Amino acid sequence: MNNILSGLRVIESSAFVAVPMAGMTLSQMGAEVIRFDRLEGGLDARRMPYSPSGSSLFWSGMNKGKKSIAVDMKNPEGKDLITNLITAPGKDAGLFLTNLKVKGWLDYETLSELRSDIIIVTLKGDRQGRPQVDYTVNPALGIPEITGHEGSTEPVANAIPAWDMIAGNMCVSSLLAAERYRLRHGVGQDVEIALKDVAAAAIGHLGMIADSTLNSDDRSKAGNALYGAYGKDFLCADGNRVMIIGLTSRQWSGILKATDTTEQFKNLENEKNINLNHEAIRWKWRHEITAILEPWFKTRAVEDFARDFDNTGLTWSVFRSVKEALEFDPDLSEDNPLFKKIKQPEAGEFLVPRHPANFSKVDNTEAKGAPALGEHTEEILGDILHLSDIEISNLFDKGVVASPTYNKN
Repeated sequence: MNNILSGLRVIESSAFVAVPMAGMTLSQMGAEVIRFDRLEGGLDARRMPYSPSGSSLFWSGMNKGKKSIAVDMKNPEGKDLITNLITAPGKDAGLFLTNLKVKGWLDYETLSELRSDIIIVTLKGDRQGRPQVDYTVNPALGIPEITGHEGSTEPVANAIPAWDMIAGNMCVSSLLAAERYRLRHGVGQDVEIALKDVAAAAIGHLGMIADSTLNSDDRSKAGNALYGAYGKDFLCADGNRVMIIGLTSRQWSGILKATDTTEQFKNLENEKNINLNHEAIRWKWRHEITAILEPWFKTRAVEDFARDFDNTGLTWSVFRSVKEALEFDPDLSEDNPLFKKIKQPEAGEFLVPRHPANFSKVDNTEAKGAPALGEHTEEILGDILHLSDIEISNLFDKGVVASPTYNKN
């Protein structure tokens, strides 16, 4: 976490991945991010994966550094509290981030009547407003048809919600762009982003739409091969599997040097009248390249070549499970300043990352954990909405708001 956005206040109403990640990213850059949820928790308050005690590790992962207020949003008083929180005065406030827009209440038309310079960033499913998630956007745009083992016909979805993560960061950049515009021109803005549009734009940027338009054949599955150049996974003598990349000329020449196969590849080039210094040629002749390299890896354990690969500057990696990575990779440890071990209440102790960016003029602070549901309810009611102790007590007594500690005071 750093303080580059210190002073900025963002209110968040969210579920799933993209918008919670957007709020978490802003929080890790120093913004005060307040998410409001129902008394029983939002849609993702109990989402997998779980800790051994049964608490949601998804919640603790996506809400690091945020403040939490729990409100009965069916109660008119509760709705008023949320409205007042979003539209609270202050030149660095009036910023609302959501994928749970409620027309007639939590929409731009309604809230801008109460604060004319409000900025609302809303993530929708698709441009028509229909619900979408990564696992529906991916098949709709054809991605699972190019993922999986070469020659297979079954579609394969990605386990990492890439479009959600990209969309989350687009919510961040859009909110900050709108806030900059407000600073210069004094006006608010209603910003809408569609998850499916984020994915559609990305495949356009990557040339995939042009490829499918201009060429007759669909792109096929290629397993773990690096599309457009050379990159391949190999099984080693010790049962480990490694990935090695020959995308650039430097990477390619490094592979030949480290595996002592220069002469073999010269023979291949002469035989086929090709030049493997061109990445597209390496892609076309990838099976022949693999046939030369595969025996080399099959007769060697990783420890036989790891140091030499590193000294040669190769781009390579061993395949690991996450548990294995935690055991063997120092980048997934407190040796890496990105991480700090934090004991998350009800869950346990584990590594928590701060924001990955390092700004030269702003000191990084340590990572923070996620709040308990409603942990900051009293603080928010008092410090931001300026309610008196009696008013706050009445709200708790009537069940309009909740906090895990209020009844213990």
